[in-house]
Amino acid sequence: MSTSSIANVTVTTQANVYFDGKCVSHNITFADGTKKSVGVVLPATLTFNAGAPEIMECVAGSCEYKLAGSEAWLKSGAGEKFSVPGNSSFQIRVAEAFHYICHFG
Repeated sequence: MSTSSIANVTVTTQANVYFDGKCVSHNITFADGTKKSVGVVLPATLTFNAGAPEIMECVAGSCEYKLAGSEAWLKSGAGEKFSVPGNSSFQIRVAEAFHYICHFG
């Protein structure tokens, strides 16, 4: 089951806009200082770099992703997650809006 809402957080109101608007997110901070981002990727094939480990949680839509060093495209849909190692990258292929929460490790 995917996360439908997040309570008791501070939201940064200025959006992070990447790839000419193909990815838009907002940073959220929990009371304990934990940071995440919530956003959407519009139809495109994009490459993201990850400094710290990340878990991408799909809350709506779907995507295909390929981790650095892999040749395999894997699918992720609503309620599913995939992990990205730190100091790495991944490609994401989206045919319909992919809504996500990025959990930073």
